[in-house]
Amino acid sequence: MARFRPVDDRRRRGGAWGFISTLIGLGVIAAAALFVAVFAFNAEATRAGPAEADTTFVVERGASAASIGSALEEQGLIRDALLFRIATRAFAQGQSLQAGEYEIEAGQSLRDIVRKMAEGDVVDHSITFAEGVTIAAAMRIIAESEYLTGDMPEAPPEGSILPETYHVTRGMTRAALLQQMRDARDAVLAEVWEGRRTNLPVSSPEELVTLASIVERETGVAEERPLVAAAFVNRLRRPMRLESDPTIIYGVCRQYPDRCRDGRLVDAQGNPRVIRASEIAMRNSYNTYQIDRLPPTPIANPGRAALEATARPADSDAIFFVADGSGGHAFAATLAEHNANVARWRQIEAQRLAEERANR
Repeated sequence: MARFRPVDDRRRRGGAWGFISTLIGLGVIAAAALFVAVFAFNAEATRAGPAEADTTFVVERGASAASIGSALEEQGLIRDALLFRIATRAFAQGQSLQAGEYEIEAGQSLRDIVRKMAEGDVVDHSITFAEGVTIAAAMRIIAESEYLTGDMPEAPPEGSILPETYHVTRGMTRAALLQQMRDARDAVLAEVWEGRRTNLPVSSPEELVTLASIVERETGVAEERPLVAAAFVNRLRRPMRLESDPTIIYGVCRQYPDRCRDGRLVDAQGNPRVIRASEIAMRNSYNTYQIDRLPPTPIANPGRAALEATARPADSDAIFFVADGSGGHAFAATLAEHNANVARWRQIEAQRLAEERANR
């Protein structure tokens, strides 16, 4: 007859505790392995990268982390594309990698590359539009820029952009830059118009831009702008024709584009030339030797300084000015003073011509 033997409590407890001990052991091993893996990954992600020199790298719009990593590895800017994908999850803080052009510095770590792309720390490029640039010239600069993308937008009216240096990122559209230039002009014009002298002989912001464009093209000397503006304002008040040479040139260029290049008159060989007598007598809506008051539109895009000078011209009774031989102008309030200044300028011109002939 079989006898009943009770289960040994120590064996039962030993089996349960053994299983638990095994689990704990495995957990410790797993935690240790994870710690080692994290430590190793962090060490790899933060050590100096393989790039030997500063290099630009472009992330195309819509590119995945996998494709970006592969391209970086192929160009020798990182060591492992798979680690780049892991680093994207670890260091991008939930942000997507942004399209654009990036500067990968020599020895830049994997972590820093990921963070730079997640933050969109792209390379800026400057595009400069000189004060007094025409719309035609500005549109050509935009069209020829290697940094901009997209189709060329329709050319806006003359005088509707603000010429200055703009910072763009590679891939920015041409239309976006042009709109930025128009918005900048509108903001500056509103500010300048608000602070204008109230007795100016212009009736609208648009007329102010037109007069400022003539001031801009008349002088390249910054401190002269308020004096040139004052002379034109005094003429308009008399009333008296503006008789501005740049308006002749603009009208000729509109009517005969083959006679001009970049807003300057040229001869048949493309060399710069002076205004012809026939062009001074030419009747068109821009020639201020032939029309009263202002032309119908600006003749260029004036910068902030020209707009401000025109809105608040110098206190001067001058109505005449002529080149003085130093790059600036001599101003006069009377015709007699002006004729003396013209005679002096002709003497300077004659002396220069004689020196040029002697040096040939």
